[in-house]
Amino acid sequence: MFQPTRDRSTDRRTALDLIDYIDASPSPWHAVATTAARLAAQGFVRLEETARWQLTPGGRYTVTRGGGSIIAFVLGSAPLVESGLRIIGAHTDSPGLRLKPRPASASDGLARLAVEVYGGPILATFTDRDLSLAGRVVVRTATGTETRLLRFEQPLVRLPNLAIHMNRDVNEQGLKLNKQTELPLILGNLADGEDADVHLRTLLATQAAVAAADLLSWELAVVDTQPGSLWGADEAFIADSQLDNLASCHAALSALLATQSPAATCVVGLFDHEEVGSESATGAGGSFLADVLARIGQQAGLDGEDTRRSMARSFFISADMAHAYQPNFPSAYEPGHKVRVNGGPVIKRNANQRYTTDAETAARFMRLCEQAGVACQQYAHRSDLGCGSTIGPMVAASLGIASVDVGSPLWAMHSVRESAGVQDHADMIAALTVAFHS
Repeated sequence: MFQPTRDRSTDRRTALDLIDYIDASPSPWHAVATTAARLAAQGFVRLEETARWQLTPGGRYTVTRGGGSIIAFVLGSAPLVESGLRIIGAHTDSPGLRLKPRPASASDGLARLAVEVYGGPILATFTDRDLSLAGRVVVRTATGTETRLLRFEQPLVRLPNLAIHMNRDVNEQGLKLNKQTELPLILGNLADGEDADVHLRTLLATQAAVAAADLLSWELAVVDTQPGSLWGADEAFIADSQLDNLASCHAALSALLATQSPAATCVVGLFDHEEVGSESATGAGGSFLADVLARIGQQAGLDGEDTRRSMARSFFISADMAHAYQPNFPSAYEPGHKVRVNGGPVIKRNANQRYTTDAETAARFMRLCEQAGVACQQYAHRSDLGCGSTIGPMVAASLGIASVDVGSPLWAMHSVRESAGVQDHADMIAALTVAFHS
C-alpha cells in the first residue's frame, strides 16, 4: 500500500506555487501553456493528435486540443486489463467577461469595449478593479496563420461603479448591472476624430508584435491584475482569481508529477468550457478524453472486450472546488453540511446527479484520504437552491466508470477574487497522489 510522507512545513510553499501557477495563467490558453511547460520540464513527451503514436512502457506523455485543453498520462507497469485507469479531471476556464469580436466604440471622448458574460461570474466584483486583457490572437504570417498568446500585464481597462449619490439603494438592493448597457469597459481617452476600433487594434497588434492589418481574430478575457496572496493572521488562506478551478488543475498536475512508476496508468485531463456546459470539441462533453483513452488502449493491444474490462476496473475523480461555509450567511447552507476551510478535501453529493458521487465511490475516496493522512468532509446543497454541476456526470456517463466529485473548500466562488485554504490545497494533492497509486 502506498503511504505518502507528509511534511506540513511544505504546505505554505505549495500554496505559493499554486499562486505562481494561477498568476501565470490568466486565460484557459495560458493555463494549458503553463501546464505543458511544467510537464515538459519533468520529461513528458508531447504528442500530436494528427501523428501516429508510438507509446513505450512507463512513458510520460501530453497532448493538447484547441489550445485550452490538455491531457497528460503516465503508462503504468500493470496491464490495463488488470489495473484499469486512474483518471483525474478538472477545468481550465473560469467565469468572467470576454471581449466581443468587434468590441470598440467611441462615447463622449472615451474608447469603450463591449463584452459578453462568460458563464456565471459575480458581476459586481469586476467593478473598480485594475483589470486587463489576456487570451489568444490569430495573426497572418508569410506562411499562413499563427496563434499567439497575448497578455497585458498593466491595468488596461476598468468598470467604474456608479456613485452612491446616483444609486441610493445600492447597499440595500445590491449592485445590479445590465449586461448589455452597463458592462462596457473604459479603455481610454480618444483624440478628436480618433477611431476606437483602430485604437484597440493598434494596442493588440503591438502587444502581439504584428502589423495591425495582420491581426485577424481574438479570444480575450477580462482579467484581474492583482497577484495572488496569502492572507489571515497566520497566512492560513489563499486569495486569487480563478481558484475555481485552477486550484484543482494545479492539484491534479502536482499529483501526477509526484507519481513515479505507478502500477495503473494515470491520466489527468484539464478541459476548457466547463463553465458554459462543456459541449464543445475541447470540452469534457466532447470526444477528447475518450479519443486519448482509445489510443492508449490500442497501443496496449486491447480488443473491444478487454477495453471494456479495463474500463470496469477504472476510477475517475472529478476535481472542482466546493462551497465553504461562510458564517455571515448561515441561511445559504444545508445545516448538516457546513464545509470548513482548512478542514480537508470535500466529497460532493447530489441525489439528482449534479455530482457523480455515489455511496461506493464516496467510501473509496474516504479511504484514499485516510491513506493520505488527511481529513475528509462531505457537502450537499440546500434543497431549495439550485445546485451547480461539474464535468463529473458527463464523463462518468460517457465512459461508464466509477466516479466521484470532490473539491477543496472555497469562499466567494465565481468572484473575481476567491479565497481557499493553504492546508486544504496540500491535502488535496496528497489525496490525489494516493489515488494514482491505488
